Amino acid sequence: MADLAQLTAWRDALMAARYRGVRTVEYDGKRVTHAGDGEMVAALADLNRQIAEATHRISVVRIQSSKGL
Repeated sequence: MADLAQLTAWRDALMAARYRGVRTVEYDGKRVTHAGDGEMVAALADLNRQIAEATHRISVVRIQSSKGL
């Protein structure tokens, strides 16, 4: 799996291409051509999901104990 910086760079490149109306995106020396806007939206959703998973932090930890009585 890619690191957070790489995922963010891919997402930014894909968003920029989508807003320009371009279906081909180049990153890391690779070229990807998407069939249409729907495919680009799906790719963006997947990248956003991966970024959310990579940045998810546990904010509350609950501990429960018992004396066994």
